[in-house]
Amino acid sequence: MSRSLSFKLVAIVILACYLVPYALIGQVAAWYGSFLFWCLAGVAVIILNITATAGFTEDAE
Repeated sequence: MSRSLSFKLVAIVILACYLVPYALIGQVAAWYGSFLFWCLAGVAVIILNITATAGFTEDAE
């Protein structure tokens, strides 16, 4: 996966973190629906950040 695609997907997940809890599951009275979404979104951002920064290396001079 390319670095720019990973960063774009992170931006989409962040946008979804604002939209989904308020627009889609805002009427759900149970807290665990939102909690599950935030857990999955957090794992997705961690994985995308790992793939985006996998190519970063430190030059040993």
